[in-house]
Formats: sequence, C-alpha cells, structure tokens
Amino acid sequence: MLENVPLAPLTTFQVGGPARWLVEAGDEEDVRAAVDHAASSQLPLFVLGGGSNLVVADAGFPGLVLKISLRGIQHRNESGQRIFDVAAGEDWDAFVARAVADDCAGIECLSGIPGTVGGTPVQNVGAYGQEVADTITSVRALDTQSGKIEDLSNSDAGFTYRTSIFNSTQRGRYIVLRVTYALTPGGAPKIAYADLKDFFAGKPAPTLAETREAVRQIRLSKAMLIVEGDDDCRSAGSFFKNPIVSQTEYARIAGIAAQRSLTPPSHPAPDGKVKLAAAWLVEQSGLEKGYTRGAVGISRRHSLAIVNRGGATAADIIALKDEIQKRVFDSFGVTLVPEPVFVGF
Repeated sequence: MLENVPLAPLTTFQVGGPARWLVEAGDEEDVRAAVDHAASSQLPLFVLGGGSNLVVADAGFPGLVLKISLRGIQHRNESGQRIFDVAAGEDWDAFVARAVADDCAGIECLSGIPGTVGGTPVQNVGAYGQEVADTITSVRALDTQSGKIEDLSNSDAGFTYRTSIFNSTQRGRYIVLRVTYALTPGGAPKIAYADLKDFFAGKPAPTLAETREAVRQIRLSKAMLIVEGDDDCRSAGSFFKNPIVSQTEYARIAGIAAQRSLTPPSHPAPDGKVKLAAAWLVEQSGLEKGYTRGAVGISRRHSLAIVNRGGATAADIIALKDEIQKRVFDSFGVTLVPEPVFVGF
C-alpha cells in the first residue's frame, strides 16, 4: 500500500491531487483484501481503472484508491459465437484490436476509446452505432456489501444509454473483475453512423480491420484519440452525454432553433424518444471549438471535449463545465449531463 500518491499522472486529464492511500490489485484476492481493509479502517474507497473518464479534485481523494490491474484474456467458441472472458485491467483498445485481428465483429466501432475493459460495462461505452451492451453476456464483480463474487447477466446490469446499475442504482456497490463478450466470427462491420458512411462512400464494403482504422482516423481528426504531445487530447473525451428527450420536448427545442433558421440534428432513441446532439447544442450556444478560458478550453476539433491546455486545475475544469451547461440551458432549456466520474468533490 502506497501513501500520498499523485493521481493526476494516472488520468488522461492530468489534473487532481493525491490519493491518501493507493493499492494496485493484480488478482481477485487483492481486490477483496483492499475492500476489507477500507471497510475495517473506515476509509472511503474509489476504484480506478484506466483513468480516462475522471475528474479528480484538486484536494485529491482522502481514502483508499484501488487500481484494478487484473490481466488475462480467454476465448472459446459457443453456438456460433466467439466468447471472450476479459479481465477488468486489460486495455480496452488492445482487446478491440485482438477481436478484429481474430475476425470477430461486434466491437470494431469502439476502437480508439481509452481506458480499461472494467470500465466498459459501467457506463455502457458506445460510439458510432455500437455499445458494449450489444455484446456483453455477463459481468463478474465483487459485491462490496455481501463480500461475494457474482456473475451478473446482461439483463442484471440494467444497460441503457451510457448507463448501467454500476453507475446508477447500485453505484459503488460492485467492483468489476471480468467481462464476458459474445462476438461474431466472420461478421460484417456495422456501418451505421454518418461519419462512417461518409468515410466509405463509393468504396467497396469494408472489412473489420478497415472499419477499425477508419474509426481511429475519425477519432484522431476530432482529437478523441490519445496522442502524446497533443494538448487537445488531455481530456476525458466527450464531457457531456447526448440528451435523450421526448417528442414534445424535441418539438419545443426545434421551435427555438427554427427562430434562428436552424434544425437540431437528432437520432431515434428507444421508447419513441429522440437523441439530440450535445455538440450541436454547445456550438449553437455560442461556444465554438477552440474556446479558451485560462488553462482550460474546448477542443479545437471536438466541441464536446473539455481540455487541459497545460497547468489546469480541477477547479478550472469545473468552472468551464458550469459555463457550458449554463449557456446551453439559457439557449435551449436543456441541462447537459456530464459523462466523467467526479472524484474527491
């Protein structure tokens, strides 16, 4: 167990103070021991994966940070699918690369997303028309209330848009240890989103590998691929979720936009609802790509990414978050919901 460990270097935002204590867990027993120690010592517990979806407070975290470093990937064939059992500490994009190299479809559009496998079911990671809920069959997790390890099914996880029981109704209860995915050998890539359709327009049907490379190129063009030395990449990715609203609410927002001769981009969502483009709402509220506020700003290539331009504090990030939310609410009456986890606030 380490004491007073700086957390900023362990996050993609590169901000935040130290952890009072930090333990790195290499197996399930390490996880259980850390949870038991935190409970017996009455220490707050935070579970850290790849650090890609976090804002750590400037004061740091006053308890025990448990860094998940479980490794290992096993696979088997079952009912025409390739089943992958993947430890929570495995790098997500490396796993996607392996699946694509094995000619297994289902997660190719999720290429280039930073972080670890254990984080993917928590917020039901998704991009370009795919989300992990489409392929996850079970999640192995430690129940911190009972002390037992459980295998939760896809339905148990309660997946909805960017949500699961792990970050909503049961937040803090479960620690993900392993995730099982069912992928399709020889399956065709999913080319559903406009960016991918445009990329391959007029070209032969792409392979999984070509789709993965296209996704990575598109993400790079939007500064959503971690590239050393690019300050636009010092971020937590998309900072806000795309709002999902009722048809009535969409009509109200479209009415406001029509007064400016604009039409808000939208996509169908479950239950007859409408998914709005948060990036469009930000831009139409007067905050353009490249907007800068001291040491923080909006990415020059992606209006949903708040970036650390160098030397930023967590307080700087929160101030810009608040400004963006206020501008969008004042313009359209929509409250943007942040995607990152806020630690130590």
